[in-house]
Amino acid sequence: MKKVYIETYGCQMNVADSEIVFSILEKKGYLRTEDISLADVIFANTCSIRDNAEQRIWGRIEQFNIQRKARPGVVVGILGCMAERLKEALLESGKVDLVAGPDAYRRLPQMLEAALEGHPQIDVMLSREETYADITPVRLDSNGVSAFISIMRGCNNVCSYCVVPYTRGAERSRDHRTIVREACDCAQKGYKELTLLGQNVDSYRDGEVDFAGLLGLVAEAVPQMRIRFSTSNPQDISDYVLSTMASHANIAHHIHLPVQSGSDRILEKMRRKYSRQWYLDRVAKIREIIPDCAITTDVIAGFCSETEEDHADTLSIFEAVGFDAAYMFYYSERPGTLAARKYPDDVPLDVKTRRLEEIISLQNRLSLESNRADIGKRFTVLVEGTSKKKKEELCGRNSQNKMCVWPDCDHKAGDFVEVEVLDCTQATLLCKLV
Repeated sequence: MKKVYIETYGCQMNVADSEIVFSILEKKGYLRTEDISLADVIFANTCSIRDNAEQRIWGRIEQFNIQRKARPGVVVGILGCMAERLKEALLESGKVDLVAGPDAYRRLPQMLEAALEGHPQIDVMLSREETYADITPVRLDSNGVSAFISIMRGCNNVCSYCVVPYTRGAERSRDHRTIVREACDCAQKGYKELTLLGQNVDSYRDGEVDFAGLLGLVAEAVPQMRIRFSTSNPQDISDYVLSTMASHANIAHHIHLPVQSGSDRILEKMRRKYSRQWYLDRVAKIREIIPDCAITTDVIAGFCSETEEDHADTLSIFEAVGFDAAYMFYYSERPGTLAARKYPDDVPLDVKTRRLEEIISLQNRLSLESNRADIGKRFTVLVEGTSKKKKEELCGRNSQNKMCVWPDCDHKAGDFVEVEVLDCTQATLLCKLV
């Protein structure tokens, strides 16, 4: 039986896609391996969101090619967003045998059969219907604690800097009944946490069921599980979603709400469909309806034509919101996007780097302040496993998605425990069992 090895890069959606790929191939007799030296098929499930992500994949392709040369017959394949974006360039490198975009995974068994016989394969056709709703993923969480469920695919927003609409296609939502069934299946298999995934979950719609309705259906179907979701879009997250979160105890009090910039001028240039004030109003509404909700974000420093005044606006919105955590990057031009076609990438690298460092320094302070505010509070935490630093400590996340660690020899991954916060770092709450 042929063995398949997959390295997964990028977002949680790619993790969910790798689980779909394993499921499809398993039904055709392929076995999963985590040892690349034993693999007959080596896949990288890729991300194109930033240039350094693609450069990392090119480096891995060189390493995969060593296996390919040492063991004739090994097939190297590139899946996902980078496959969709670079298409023929990957095959023309002579180091890749198979290229499959995110909507081509059902054809992988046939493509692999041909590639194993020495015929290079490419399928990057995007679909307006494919959601893989009928496929039960092979879960990759080794602890059996957390599971991802993809509720929709693609994106219609076409932000000027983003490749996602070009690599994942148009937005389409899964049948809500298949999502609820998958959630119930996860519960029966012992999983304790679900994350509902989409490029923009708030635009989910299946008939009369919108995202708030879906969220409520899932929470009620698996009351013993904690429910998370990602990612929300500031212009779309509704009061109905917030009230649904507030009315179900098993929905986590955490919203990832990408801001990208604090400048209205830059937001307009990015084709984000909200203003600075709209964003701040949404944050105020979140805190009115869910007072203890954690808010995290994404931000891009040094977007095209960004001035020091624009950068100051971003710093000030961080101060105004007081984000609990953030993913922070400087702008990386992506070929084919509106920004690459229309706007010069005119902010010097040293300026981008300095602005990013200023944002990171500010967020480090905000994260520490947020964690200090939790000292003395009690939280229910889902145990994920042993702490990386001390084997006699366990770690896990609370409803607000904050990492907690505490001394514990009695519990195990998958248990819910109550802890009290004694101290903190900027990244971790240091706790004791209650």
